[in-house]
This record gives sequence, C-alpha cells and structure tokens, in this order.
Amino acid sequence: MKEAYGIWQGYLAHFPKANRFTLGSKIDDVFLAAIEYCFLASYAAVAEKQPLLDRAISRTDLIKLLLQLAWDIRALDNKKYAHLSEHLTEIGRMLGGWKRQLINKTPTNISREKQKE
Repeated sequence: MKEAYGIWQGYLAHFPKANRFTLGSKIDDVFLAAIEYCFLASYAAVAEKQPLLDRAISRTDLIKLLLQLAWDIRALDNKKYAHLSEHLTEIGRMLGGWKRQLINKTPTNISREKQKE
C-alpha cells in the first residue's frame, strides 16, 4: 500500500491545478485512511481485525473509483491510471486473502465445523 501511495504522490504533483485540491486531495485522504486501517489491523487483536480490514478494503475500492473519475476527466492519463490500478488490484487481492484467512480461523467458524462432525 505504501508503494502505491508513493506512486500516487508522484502523480498528484502533476495533477491539473483545477483538480489537485479537490479530487486529488480526496484521493490522497482516502489513500491515507486505507494505509491507516491496514496498519491498525496488523496490530489489532484477532477479533478486532476483520472490521478494520473491511474498512481498508472499502477504502481501496473507493480509491479505485476516484481514480477512475480522475481518468474520466483526463486528470490522469491512460498509462498512469493503468499503472496505479494494477497496484491497487494486487492490494485488493492481498487484503481479500487476509480477510479470508481471518474468516477461516475465527473461533465461530471452527466451532461450527466441529458441530457438523
């Protein structure tokens, strides 16, 4: 996530001035929120991780939507949009895998499996 944010920072510097402090600022804020939720989830107790991961995933999806808007209004060119989208898609896969791992390890799922036997 930090690498994608670094790429975004490079792109933000070249964002059109008319969009830099509106859409650009919003994308920046959502990126930071996603990074924060990932950080908090990494240090949270197991029972508290899933809600934080859900927030990180939703923020990542929101970043994708906002970047698509930036591309639609030509604030981002095709190459920059595609490059950042690839990183965000990979981040989404990683967060989804982390969430699936948590779901499979939660005590309620383990107790349900024992009840089925």
